[in-house]
Amino acid sequence: MIAKKTKTVFAARQASVGFGIIGTGMIASLHAKAITAIANAHLVAVYGNEPECVRRFAEEYGVKAYFSLDEFLADGEIQAVTIAVPSGYHGEVAIPAARAGKHILCEKPLEITLDRADRVIQACEENNVLLSPVFQARFSQPVRMVKKAMQEGRFGRMVLASAQMRWFRNTAYYTNSTWRGTWALDGGGALMNQAIHTIDLLLYINGAPDTVFAFAGTLTHSIEVEDNLCATVKFRNGSFGTIEVSTSCAPGFPRRLEFSGDKGTVAFEEGKITRWEFTEPLPGDEDAKNNFSGAGSHGGRNPAHIDSIGHELQISDLADAILTGRKPFLDGREGRRAIELISGIYESARTGRPYKFNS
Repeated sequence: MIAKKTKTVFAARQASVGFGIIGTGMIASLHAKAITAIANAHLVAVYGNEPECVRRFAEEYGVKAYFSLDEFLADGEIQAVTIAVPSGYHGEVAIPAARAGKHILCEKPLEITLDRADRVIQACEENNVLLSPVFQARFSQPVRMVKKAMQEGRFGRMVLASAQMRWFRNTAYYTNSTWRGTWALDGGGALMNQAIHTIDLLLYINGAPDTVFAFAGTLTHSIEVEDNLCATVKFRNGSFGTIEVSTSCAPGFPRRLEFSGDKGTVAFEEGKITRWEFTEPLPGDEDAKNNFSGAGSHGGRNPAHIDSIGHELQISDLADAILTGRKPFLDGREGRRAIELISGIYESARTGRPYKFNS
């Protein structure tokens, strides 16, 4: 272990949760930036299995460096951990963290199968720790506005809900990684890794699926999982939907969701509302469109082109939940929903038959 640099502003930490990060890659750095940017959390330590990467990370952020998971989890200053390791390892570190009494923020997906996700959820519940899977897009203002409109019944009867992610990843994105594009550690391809955020929003806004039918293929990359997939969905509310995902669409475009009912339609791309039209207009409807002038940075062309704002909001929410004893806005069972739909889509693509979900 490397001792962290001396800090002098302890007073500001009286209502602040100490976080440790598991992992040292790009997403771990995003977690660190988010934690250091918010008032109710502070970064204590980092753990990883590559000593040089851990040392560099610890030096950059002025925190303790751990090379043993047991020692890391035994640190009493760490109240919560963020998990930023390859997807197939999430359960391997989340379950010990839960048993050590650490609250958990886990990058998507919570795990790569439903059974494994359920084991993580069970471990957190049994050890009375909070679990919040990362779906930071739920915290954006456009998503909150569309969710509110849905809850208020402004769409009328829902008829169509579509999700589209036409992203691009070059060959090096996969060849420079030992885990991306594999079933064992990535859990799938364009759908599980990149589109899971879009899938989560589709479910969050339009509700649970009833039946799905899908086609999947590997069209432009030398990987064992899909880089292109299309699915049709029947939702339990009676509406139909389509899902298109790709990492082959050059040069890469913002994610798009569109929801239509017999009384209105809304569409948005990343942080930009592109359609907001209802048969019964309300004051403020024009503001819904005009307040979002652009989609901003997105990961469609480059995985590094994402900002930390959504992570800041979600980590701050988890920290507040820890400090006040409430549930986080987004808990483990909510994080499970996207994995369930993705698993059903993969099963349909594998068998060539519709997949019906349990009610």
